[in-house]
Amino acid sequence: MSRRARFCRKHGKDSQSEKREARCRHPRSLFGRLMLIWLLGLTIVLGVSSALYVGERGRAARNTMFEHMALDIVTVVALMDTLPVEKRAEWLARLERSRYRFVLAPLPAGKPLSEDFDHPAWTQLRQGLTGRPLELRAALAGDHHHPTLYLGTHLADGSPFLVEAMAPLPFAPPSRTIAAMAAIVFGVLFLTWLAVRIATRPLSRLAKAAEGLGQDLDQQPLPEDGPLEVRRAASAFNRMQARLRQLFDERTRILAAVSHDLQTPITRLQLRAEMMEDTALRDKVLADLGEMQALVEEGLAYAGSTAAPREPDVRTDLDALVASLVADYTDAGRPVSLAGHCGHPVNTQPRKLRRLLGNLVDNALKFGGSADMTLGNNGGPLVITVRDHGEGIAEAELEKVFEPFYRLESSRNRETGGTGLGLAIARQLANSLGAELSLRNHPEGGLEARLTLTPARDGASPRS
Repeated sequence: MSRRARFCRKHGKDSQSEKREARCRHPRSLFGRLMLIWLLGLTIVLGVSSALYVGERGRAARNTMFEHMALDIVTVVALMDTLPVEKRAEWLARLERSRYRFVLAPLPAGKPLSEDFDHPAWTQLRQGLTGRPLELRAALAGDHHHPTLYLGTHLADGSPFLVEAMAPLPFAPPSRTIAAMAAIVFGVLFLTWLAVRIATRPLSRLAKAAEGLGQDLDQQPLPEDGPLEVRRAASAFNRMQARLRQLFDERTRILAAVSHDLQTPITRLQLRAEMMEDTALRDKVLADLGEMQALVEEGLAYAGSTAAPREPDVRTDLDALVASLVADYTDAGRPVSLAGHCGHPVNTQPRKLRRLLGNLVDNALKFGGSADMTLGNNGGPLVITVRDHGEGIAEAELEKVFEPFYRLESSRNRETGGTGLGLAIARQLANSLGAELSLRNHPEGGLEARLTLTPARDGASPRS
């Protein structure tokens, strides 16, 4: 990704991606999407199977209840036929059930059900009460919200006999069934999480390596394990990294070689220019050769910053490092000040960090006349700022000045000594440190360089 693309995305200028992200509310990672698909599928499957299970168990329970009820009715009718009339009411009170009761009363008004009602319990009743009239009606009785079933018939002496039964409530699965289903759900969720995690971990490593490739081409190659597709992707990524490293090294060697080889003819030209009799022409030639010499030296410095081997991270007292840097400039009579403190050691590459801060201070002194350094640590990322008191630069140029050999046409031109590589070297050093370097125009005037060291690299612990 180009610097301009990174700048646009950082500052929210990629409106198309923002609109796409605004519309996209589902998980953006592969792990989240697979988990969402599994969860939705599992929810649908369990919901359908639970509904089928509850419905089937409810039908089975109702059929069993009706069959027992039919057998009970036949038995009670036979008992009522043998009892005296004065004893029947007493016995019926004793025989009352939780869901139905027996009454010596005629059939109330209601919606009659078909006589060819096909149900095993109805068939059992017709067989057990052969020769007696049977009529089944449904109605709402009293304060009941569920319909009540009425079965009317006659005893042997012609007395009306009525069975009043409440419609069975919807079947509720027992607690053990609910517990078993919950155990299945959590078990499947855990296995799903584990499977998706194992499947997406190599892809996460690949994405992390691709993200870090722009900052460190010397990172360790990816392990080529996992599924076949992931192994192929990791192998292709490792080959791409090796080719990029070769191309980058070749470019750096060419730049260093050209810059180094130019020093000899520049030196010869300077010696010859010193012998020129025309003073005005000699001064102009020497000035041009001085600019060429500065460009060559900056080119060598830039090549050294890109090709330098990685310095190991060490525990560093950042306050002492910055204080010694400021003291060196102060001893040389340069207007450099320091404010704030870090308060704890950090894990960093001290020589590279000192070179980076020195580069920023030199840039501030060259174009602003003075440099104010500030250390900030509010519990988050560690921030080091270097501010000058110059005129600043246009907002549209804040990111372009980090490009190699880019010079502004205003006060920051070649006549002031600028070669267009100072900030490019600083950005290269910041990337190798895993830090973020940015510029902004200070509200009170001047340009401010802001170096942010991430907490992942900070690794700080409070002093005792």
